[in-house]
Amino acid sequence: MARSYPIYTKVTACNYQSSKSFGSKDTSIQNICVGTGAKNSTELAEIKTTRRVVDNQTFFKFSVDGHILKEIIMCNETKEIIEQFNYIK
Repeated sequence: MARSYPIYTKVTACNYQSSKSFGSKDTSIQNICVGTGAKNSTELAEIKTTRRVVDNQTFFKFSVDGHILKEIIMCNETKEIIEQFNYIK
C-alpha cells in the first residue's frame, strides 16, 4: 500500500530511465554536492522543504542555503491555498 506524504519530491536525472520520488512528513533536506565522485566533492547547496501546522493552517516553506524562497499557507479544513509568497527577486 502506498503512503501519502505532505511533502512529495520528484527527482529526474539523466542516469535514471524514469523519475524517482520520495515523501516526507515535516522536513526534507537535500544536500547537493558536485565534484568528481562521492569522496571528492563539495557541497553546492542545501535545499530544504518544511511543513508546520499552526492552528487551522499549514505553512510550507522552500529554502536554499537557509534563505526562504517560497512559502504557501494552506487551510487545513478546506485544503485550499490561502496565500502564496515568492521571495525570489
